[in-house]
Amino acid sequence: MSSRAHPVDGDLSPATDGGNLPIKSSPTRHKVGIPPKPNMFKDFMYTFKETFFHDDPLRDFKDQPRSKQFMLGLQSVFPVFDWGRSYNLKKFRGDLIAGLTIASLCIPQDIGYAKLANLDPKYGLYSSFVPPLVYACMGSSRDIAIGPVAVVSLLIGTLLRAEIDPNTSPDEYLRLAFTATFFAGITEAALGFFRLGFLIDFLSHAAVVGFMGGAAITIALQQLKGFLGIKKFTKKTDIIAVLDSVFSSAHHGWNWQTILIGASFLTFLLTSKFIGKKSKKLFWVPAIAPLISVIISTFFVYITRADKQGVQIVKHLDKGINPSSFHLIYFSGDNLAKGIRIGVVCGMVALTEAVAIGRTFAAMKDYQIDGNKEMVALGMMNVVGSMSSCYVATGSFSRSAVNFMAGCQTAVSNIIMSIVVLLTLLFLTPLFKYTPNAILAAIIINAVIPLIDIPAAILIFKVDKLDFIACMGAFFGVIFVSVEIGLLIAVSISFAKILLQVTRPRTAVLGNIPRTSVYRNIQQYPEATMVPGVLTIRVDSAIYFSNSNYVRERIQRWLHEEEEKVKATSLPRIQFLIIEMSRKLNFTPILTNPFLISINIFIFLYINKDERVHHYFFSCYGHRYKWYPCLRRLVQVSPKKRHSVDSGESWTVGDRQATLVTLCRHVRRRQYLSDGS
Repeated sequence: MSSRAHPVDGDLSPATDGGNLPIKSSPTRHKVGIPPKPNMFKDFMYTFKETFFHDDPLRDFKDQPRSKQFMLGLQSVFPVFDWGRSYNLKKFRGDLIAGLTIASLCIPQDIGYAKLANLDPKYGLYSSFVPPLVYACMGSSRDIAIGPVAVVSLLIGTLLRAEIDPNTSPDEYLRLAFTATFFAGITEAALGFFRLGFLIDFLSHAAVVGFMGGAAITIALQQLKGFLGIKKFTKKTDIIAVLDSVFSSAHHGWNWQTILIGASFLTFLLTSKFIGKKSKKLFWVPAIAPLISVIISTFFVYITRADKQGVQIVKHLDKGINPSSFHLIYFSGDNLAKGIRIGVVCGMVALTEAVAIGRTFAAMKDYQIDGNKEMVALGMMNVVGSMSSCYVATGSFSRSAVNFMAGCQTAVSNIIMSIVVLLTLLFLTPLFKYTPNAILAAIIINAVIPLIDIPAAILIFKVDKLDFIACMGAFFGVIFVSVEIGLLIAVSISFAKILLQVTRPRTAVLGNIPRTSVYRNIQQYPEATMVPGVLTIRVDSAIYFSNSNYVRERIQRWLHEEEEKVKATSLPRIQFLIIEMSRKLNFTPILTNPFLISINIFIFLYINKDERVHHYFFSCYGHRYKWYPCLRRLVQVSPKKRHSVDSGESWTVGDRQATLVTLCRHVRRRQYLSDGS
């Protein structure tokens, strides 16, 4: 064995690899020097820019006159000034049809969702008038339909009722609802303005699927009060308390007329939805079915006076547009902290749903939306809404899907919907007096059924079992405890998974697939065989201070296990450790560990990061290792490289598989430790 840890340029002939294997000369050879040491301030500013301003939002303002910059700034805040210049009659025709269609869907839904939030039905209609107008001016999505949604309505209703009883203190409850809406908007706008939207990505897709499914079941169970005509109903939301309340009132609390109305129209709504799915041309059938159900059921109750037979109705609904509510928002006192807490939670959930919907339909139509601008738009519409008697509004998936299918072209469809809601508030609200609560319950049950995404849960189970645990944890937390506990479980499991993946990265022993040059995980590919005397390990994550000890211990365990197997089978002992680290950000923590410094075996690293790290490692730690002499020349056999690098200061390698193949071939042909050379 050579006594030098580092070979020098004269140790190896250019025509060989240090042994008997000829290496074909590369067409071009380049000397790689040490890159200049970066300025700390410039390095920090570059990292900061790439983290928070990776899309370079000010690039369009460069080298522009002030008038142009002012117009670009105005278009950035209010995209309506951008797409409005190219608006035409053809686009208006599509927006008009889409706006009228989603208006027919939103009016009955808004009345039901307001009752879900323990608010007067008129506040649901208010929330579909002002917020869509604000979003139409500031939002960048063409397809999203704004208004109250079931999950957020249930969430805010549950959180508010935990603080104030809406029956004994309705005025304070309403004020707290407006306060929570205000701070929900502030939260959303702040995340967008400070470009912190990536925080919502910490709530994993699996947790969202579980939370939405659990919330959908909870919402449907809550509607049994109106669907069955029960007057005394539990205030709890868990499935056990709800079912106990339902069955305990079966003998004296159920109303058969109410059940007949609810069951008949729920069947009608489900049938219309089935028709719409069977034929895309009939998308308007499930869209107008709720409004038709409300009209028919209201007329039926009015002419039969079924309300006198125990059928519960909406009763009085005030006429007029949204009154100002700025003076009702708490800006001091104990309720301020409650409003902030509820607002932050509701704002994050509403933001997650809206951004997901916007990105989905933007991808379907092949256009881009700015996530940070979307957050600012959603936040400002809720801030303005809280000052005009609205509660938390966001993007509705069911309405957005109808909006998309109806052929919307721009956000003008939201304006059309707002105008229809305005006309309803001014002239038609008295007509909803005899609308039965059973039909509102049927509409909500029909609306939340798609939130139970069983195929997505099955796919999550097949792909990642840990994600499935997060999904089920959120699901059971919502239906068996409460909505807020379910949300807490979803967030906690999402963070726990991130921490687990960082601190416990996946590691694998690689083996060669017979008759190929491919190396794969021997656990996943049982036919893969290990090279005698060589242990090849792959680490599937970046190495940080938080996981370096775990990786070290895992490698040490594998070495001990392999040594035991070698002794039992009389195979050559482990002489070479190959660590495949091509995905790593920082490998210094693991290599400076005393265990790896003390072991008497060769260590090979495959790294495709920048040259500074290579040079730093070799200059600081290279003298502690016995490096394979041909390591610097592996680049010459890489099929993806058109030139090679030969330097005593730094080196690079190319394709991962080619590197592993070359290392193992050299190990097979030249057993340095075994032959004593």
